[in-house]
Amino acid sequence: MRATYDPARPFGPWLTAIARRRLIDRLRRQGRRRSFETEFEPTHETFADPPVNLEDMTRIHEIATALDRLPSGQREAVRLTKIEGLSLKEASAVSGTSVAALKVATHRAVRRLRLFFSRGSET
Repeated sequence: MRATYDPARPFGPWLTAIARRRLIDRLRRQGRRRSFETEFEPTHETFADPPVNLEDMTRIHEIATALDRLPSGQREAVRLTKIEGLSLKEASAVSGTSVAALKVATHRAVRRLRLFFSRGSET
């Protein structure tokens, strides 16, 4: 751009022309981008907050009771893997048990919890 400047001519119009062209280039670039984009609307949201269900909130006490009824190894496996969200490898390091033992304990705990809640829903 400096190479196009002629010292014999006024500086202001030269600079204004450069700024104008840069602005036009930017607007064109934005126009091209917008032609490929769609407007974001709430219906496009992938992870919408689930509606609050007060009935589920009252079951927290039941869940805590069911967890307390589990044997300590199964309760620990559920706490580490399902509640705290640790991977099996991380949970194994924390608890000092093998990955295989954690898998078995988690499976058995989930099965017992399902049984507990299926019996609870019948009454």
